[in-house]
Amino acid sequence: MSKSTQTLTDVVIRFAGDSGDGMQLTGTQFTDTSAIHGNDLATFPDYPAEIRAPAGTLNGVSGFQLHFSSNDILTPGDSPSVLVAMNAAALKTNIGTVKAGAMVIVNTDKFGKRDLELAEYTSNPLEDGTLDDYQLVKVPLSSLSKGSVEETGLKTKEADRCKNFFALGMCYWLYSRDMTHTKEWIVNKFKPPYSTANLKALDAGWSFADTLEILPNNYEIPPAKLTPGVYRNITGNHALALGFVTAGHLSGLQLFQGAYPITPASDVLHFLSKYKAHNVLTFQAEDEIAAISASIGAAFGGALALTTSSGPGIALKGEAIGLATITELPLVIVDIQRGGPSTGLPTKTEQSDLNIAVFGRHGESPIPVIAAGTPSDCFNVAVEAAKIAVEFRMPVMVLTDGYLANGSEPWKLPDIGTLPSIEPNFEKARTDGSTFLPYKRDPETLARPWAIPGTPGLDHRIGGLEKEDETGNVSYDPSNHEYMSHIRQEKVNKIQAVIDDLEVFGHSDGLLIVTWGSPYGAVRSAVTEELQAGSKIGHLHLRWINPLPANLESILREARQVVTAELNLGQLKRYLQGEYAIEMNCIGKIQGQPFHIEELRAHFAPFLKS
Repeated sequence: MSKSTQTLTDVVIRFAGDSGDGMQLTGTQFTDTSAIHGNDLATFPDYPAEIRAPAGTLNGVSGFQLHFSSNDILTPGDSPSVLVAMNAAALKTNIGTVKAGAMVIVNTDKFGKRDLELAEYTSNPLEDGTLDDYQLVKVPLSSLSKGSVEETGLKTKEADRCKNFFALGMCYWLYSRDMTHTKEWIVNKFKPPYSTANLKALDAGWSFADTLEILPNNYEIPPAKLTPGVYRNITGNHALALGFVTAGHLSGLQLFQGAYPITPASDVLHFLSKYKAHNVLTFQAEDEIAAISASIGAAFGGALALTTSSGPGIALKGEAIGLATITELPLVIVDIQRGGPSTGLPTKTEQSDLNIAVFGRHGESPIPVIAAGTPSDCFNVAVEAAKIAVEFRMPVMVLTDGYLANGSEPWKLPDIGTLPSIEPNFEKARTDGSTFLPYKRDPETLARPWAIPGTPGLDHRIGGLEKEDETGNVSYDPSNHEYMSHIRQEKVNKIQAVIDDLEVFGHSDGLLIVTWGSPYGAVRSAVTEELQAGSKIGHLHLRWINPLPANLESILREARQVVTAELNLGQLKRYLQGEYAIEMNCIGKIQGQPFHIEELRAHFAPFLKS
């Protein structure tokens, strides 16, 4: 039968299988290919909570969701248009997210009696009517892929690993994707016979879909109308790394990263370790405390110092952050948030570290806090945080989360000439015998001098004991301690003068939804749909958490009702209420998953009616 090609503008596809089935690889290849095609896109890799859970079990399911479109999009989508389920557990874990009428492609070879037991099915969903509301495509993926690579001589277990490329080939046919990029990647990634086998499986999947009668047509998703420029698909963690490399270039400083591996922050260390040629030095320490302490030492020595971690690591770094605060040395601290407390949900996303970022140190120890809103925004936040840290001489905390860290989107490469300069302004050597005052401040920023050890005439004391104003000598004077405490807070306050005023998207005098961090995309999309439906609603997104923007209070007071939307139990709400004594509500979600547009609109409804 002849097949036709239909045009769509928007598709959400989700690949799901065991953590060893290559779902992240498959999703990444489909993403890169769609980016080359020119679609706007957003991704959501969903890792299992147990990395080495038994094969075929619910806890071992790994997923990768991709939203690609001809339009401007901000989220990886609420519900898949296509679910590719490599086994019974993947189907059971993900079918609840799939709307009726969607296409469900299943690997029938993984629905045997044992597979169903491991997935906790009491009957076979392929036979009992469970999937009657879906466009079910039953494919013996494992056996077909093994057959397609038989002549390569691979053993059964190795041949079975090619099934993800067979599935990918089917999806490439389904959405009219060019396979050139993936074929080149396979050749560069694998050696024969594995490269040969994966290429054969990919082609076989394409050909099978082309001949499968249950697929009467495929689809074309035209390129999006993006601002002209050079784009690349980028994750939040990679954007952070590139941002810090760029900050090192803009400042003329060596970038030093002290880090201890932790999910989901480890990738920043992995990425930066590849940039040694760009004056980057990475140090994997024996623990979190050693990592930040080394970074503080690097800052003292004149480097652009960085330390990266997640919630548990940030808790361990608390005392050292206080040291960076009292010594007033430039340091960027990155907290890529995950589910807590304690070990919590290491592979899932959450926004529950706002409290520790703003308040989580002993003593009066204020530090600036800035939060990225999208994967590509991580680049901008990295540069901005580095500039503040260097020019104001203080530690700055950057907040992202697992959703931003692992998710991706198209990123337009910036013109380096348009980026802000970063001025270290090291104190110059003194040869005239004049007295060096290490805590004498710049009146505009209150920054103290940055004196590189060994510079003639700049000898001074440094450490964790309270400093005397200007001289930096150890001081136990009560009034001096109070004065220095006020000064350290005032340094944070002064940043308010160099950050942009906020603007409300939509109506400022109706229901105002306030966000920070990763909920930006889902909330902006939900508010846009409500505005199109005629609702009096607005969206206000915060990048700076401390200090808060100068015009924030006036905006909040203008709104009829204020509601925060956060992946926690209301930390921003309580923070803002404490600052401004304004009554507000919170839409909180703490399930290890991001917001969906439809659930947000359902949450908006009672507030819009009141």
